[in-house]
Amino acid sequence: MTIHQAQKAVDTWIKSNGVRYFNVLTNLALLTEEVGEVARIISRKYGEQSFKKSDKNKKLADEFADVLFVLICLANQTGVNLTESLLKNLQKKSKRDNLRHKNNKKLILPT
Repeated sequence: MTIHQAQKAVDTWIKSNGVRYFNVLTNLALLTEEVGEVARIISRKYGEQSFKKSDKNKKLADEFADVLFVLICLANQTGVNLTESLLKNLQKKSKRDNLRHKNNKKLILPT
């Protein structure tokens, strides 16, 4: 599925199952909530926190998908074409950061 197809699929789902988009501020709050769920799983799986019983069955992939869904909702309702935006962003980063990371001594792996 392309990003464009994902934007269309989410829009179709919202219009057929979700009745309508939540307003932008509600979706922003939902996005923040979903990112928090991703952070909770990562902090427990890769960090030093232990899992709570209520978090044991949560899947990182599902939480990433929740973040992506709400992000696509926000893009759709604000008129953002994510394909174009991502391509422009990659071009910007490629121009701005083409040597930045290669010259970052903190990123060089020890030999």
